[in-house]
Amino acid sequence: MAADGESLLARVVSSIAQGEPSQNGKNQKSILSQAAASYARKPSGAEATIPTGFDPRAASLFEAVVEAAFLVANADGEFDEAERETFVKVVHESCANTVQAQDVHALVSDLADLLDEDGVDRRVQMVSSVVQAPEHKLEVLRIAALMAWVSGGVDATERTVIEKLAGHFGLSDDEVESTFEQARTALGE
Repeated sequence: MAADGESLLARVVSSIAQGEPSQNGKNQKSILSQAAASYARKPSGAEATIPTGFDPRAASLFEAVVEAAFLVANADGEFDEAERETFVKVVHESCANTVQAQDVHALVSDLADLLDEDGVDRRVQMVSSVVQAPEHKLEVLRIAALMAWVSGGVDATERTVIEKLAGHFGLSDDEVESTFEQARTALGE
C-alpha cells in the first residue's frame, strides 16, 4: 500500500479508537474499544462457567459495530482478500489489539455468511436491534463512515447502507450529515 494509503489507515484507526468528541470537546474512548474488552473475554467451551468479566451485551455491541462497518465495506458487492485484510487490520488496531486478529477474521467470516444468508436489509435490522443507546447509534454511523474512507471516500452504495442504518436507528438527515462531517474532519479531508 502506498504511503498515502498507510497514512490514511493510521488516521482511520486513530479516529475510530479515539471515539466521538464529547460535549466538552475531548475525545472519549470509542464504543468499539470499550466493547472489545468484553468481547475479548468471551469464554468458550468449559470456560463458559468460569467468571471472566465477560459482558454478553458489550460483546453483542462490539459485534454490531463491526457488522455495521462490514455492511458498509461490502456495499459495492465486492470484498476481496485485500479489502478483508485491511478491514481486519483496522478493527484489530482500532481496539488497541484487545481482540486478536484471528478472532476478528473469524467474526468477519461469520458476518460474510450471515450477509449471504440474510441480505443487507435483514442484517441492518439485526444491527439496529442491538444498538439502542442514542450516542451508540451516532458512534456506529461515525465508525461506518470512517471505514468507508479507507477505500477513498464514501461512495453512493456505502452512503445508502449508512442511510439504511440511520433509518433503522431513527436518526435524522442532519445527524447523518453530521457523522459524515465528523469523519471528514477527523481525517483531514
